[in-house]
Amino acid sequence: MSATTSHNTGLVWDWAAGHGPVTGALSATTGAFAVATIGAATHMPPTWALAAGTAGALGHTATGLRQKLAGRTITARAASWLLGAGWTTWAITTGPLTWAALGSLTTLGVAIGTAARSVGLYEEARELEVIAAEERRIARELSAERREIAAEWIDRVLRVCGINLHILAVEMWPTGTGFTIDAELPAGGITWDRIAKYNAALSADARLPHGCTAVASPGIDQGRVLIDVTTVNVLAEDIPYPAEYGPLSLHTGLPWGVRTDGKTVDVYLREQCALAVGPTGSGKTNWVHTVLAGLARATDVLTWVIDLNAGSAGLPWVRPALAEGSGGMRPGIDWLAGTHEEALMMLDTAICVAKRRKMAYQDLMSKANTDLLPISAQIPQIMLVIDEGAEILASTDKRMRQLADRILEVIRIARAMGIRTVLTALGATGSVLGNLMIRREAKVRVALTGGETEGMDLSKQFPGARGLRVEQAPYKGSGFVGTPEAGVALFKAWRILPNQIRDVIAATSDRHPRLDDVSAKAAGPDYARRWDHARIAWMTDPDTPEGEDPTLAQAGGGLNLSALRTPDPGAAGRGVESSSPEEDRIAEEFRRQIDAEFGTTTEPGRGPEPDAGPRPERPGLNLSALRDTTTGAGEDTAARQAALTVLLAAGSEGTGASAIARRLAAEHGTTRQTISGWLQEWADDGTAIRIGTGTKTRYVHHSHHRPE
Repeated sequence: MSATTSHNTGLVWDWAAGHGPVTGALSATTGAFAVATIGAATHMPPTWALAAGTAGALGHTATGLRQKLAGRTITARAASWLLGAGWTTWAITTGPLTWAALGSLTTLGVAIGTAARSVGLYEEARELEVIAAEERRIARELSAERREIAAEWIDRVLRVCGINLHILAVEMWPTGTGFTIDAELPAGGITWDRIAKYNAALSADARLPHGCTAVASPGIDQGRVLIDVTTVNVLAEDIPYPAEYGPLSLHTGLPWGVRTDGKTVDVYLREQCALAVGPTGSGKTNWVHTVLAGLARATDVLTWVIDLNAGSAGLPWVRPALAEGSGGMRPGIDWLAGTHEEALMMLDTAICVAKRRKMAYQDLMSKANTDLLPISAQIPQIMLVIDEGAEILASTDKRMRQLADRILEVIRIARAMGIRTVLTALGATGSVLGNLMIRREAKVRVALTGGETEGMDLSKQFPGARGLRVEQAPYKGSGFVGTPEAGVALFKAWRILPNQIRDVIAATSDRHPRLDDVSAKAAGPDYARRWDHARIAWMTDPDTPEGEDPTLAQAGGGLNLSALRTPDPGAAGRGVESSSPEEDRIAEEFRRQIDAEFGTTTEPGRGPEPDAGPRPERPGLNLSALRDTTTGAGEDTAARQAALTVLLAAGSEGTGASAIARRLAAEHGTTRQTISGWLQEWADDGTAIRIGTGTKTRYVHHSHHRPE
């Protein structure tokens, strides 16, 4: 910056600005004086000035008429030109440098300025009056429309519900998709839910389009009711996820979709858990991705995902960051568990973190004068998103019960310490929603219906809400959402595509918080090594079964059975340690004592011991490698090969043990238990891929498996 510019503090002229009353009068008088002086000095004919002024007056008159200015404004402007031209003509003739000429010019300037100010104020008042008149006209039209709506709905509520309302206001939604009626209930103890029982009947009586509803909700006090009426169906078409990926906070709400009035569904999960149900084809998976997108954008949240269906809910949020050339981009979620073992590890870690936070942050909560841990980017909240987690809680399988117990413990103990859950389920049934703790803690509820009626009991998902019907949201991605802040209403989930998921990951990579030191220490190595190659190989390598260490897979994996290994006589020569005679003696004595106390089987190749009575069978390892399996081996091999052929023929859809047993029953007589054992063996050695859990388990031959 130059010195001249830096020290220039004087008055700056804006030459593009228009003239005001003062500058306009000054410009007119100085111009007239200059023309008169030059004209007198050069003996210019005086009539030229009069002709120029007349032309200016005519031009401004035409312009004023075109702009529809007031008559007094046009007259004042024309008079200013003519008076200025007349003075200039007189001054050229008599001389402009006399006191009479200068005095008259000054008087003329003051008159022009005063007239300009007067007509300017008049034009402003006139313009404001035009605007006000237009607003009054629009208000009259709106008022007429509102009065018509009010009268129509007074009659409708009286006809359908038998209640005579006094409508106080009708508010039109800015989106143009409906309106809200604010009404006063009649005396006699009538409450708003009397009308809410007839929501569906009111919608039908109003002939609302499919996807539009009339929903009654509490008003400003218990004697008032609000009726939200949707007139435009916003549920039918897909709504793209917003392309703005700016930062969010747990405290200001996370967006989960759009209501029918065009407002965003904001949920607050600092203290609340969430429960979402949605059958197959309802758009639940897409909705889960929109939830993960909101959590990824939050600067004070770490997201842990459990999905026992091959981790499909979390893989799109992990794989872009694990791909080559990702440039150090962090995954969109902080931890992904796709197996029972990893999920158990994650839940145990969450419990340890919650308990450690309770002890370590007492001073911090005391200083903040709160019994809730202050969540921030430095101490982030952990959100556990568990796909089909409600089914885990309802399962009777022993392994699933382990997970269920830990999920319930997290929900029970970790609210104040900033660990909350988002559970999903395939349906709103009594078995899924039967747990009291889930119903009490999961106050944020979502039901994606997609028009499916089986297993969608909305009265269980939204107890107390009236008039909700699956038929009101028959479109994919549409349904009902209920929050403690806004009640239950229709909504539409955004449609998020894989390329948007990658964009969100890239945009938020440097925004994710780190687990605070106290929590990281409590989480231990299970959390610190969550991205170790051995634990994430299944995410990037389709041929690696979930949760299997690739180094073990290469070595054969499974139990290290010495009975199956060939002794290596050269081991000692290669420096492999061998046991000493004293160690062999101690080991032999130990085995003898074990056999004397617990022995239940004879050693391979030995007959029964003398005087040994029959020993009862006890459960234990089935070491088939040490047994003679020649009897019936041909039949077993044929049945096993036939089962593998059926599995291969099932293609990418896969099959289960029961289906294979039915196919082989006539020819081989193989039981379901035997085939289940074979399938488990094939899943362990990578021949088959296990998908799903419990009754939904199916197996796919590895040649047909395509990771989701």
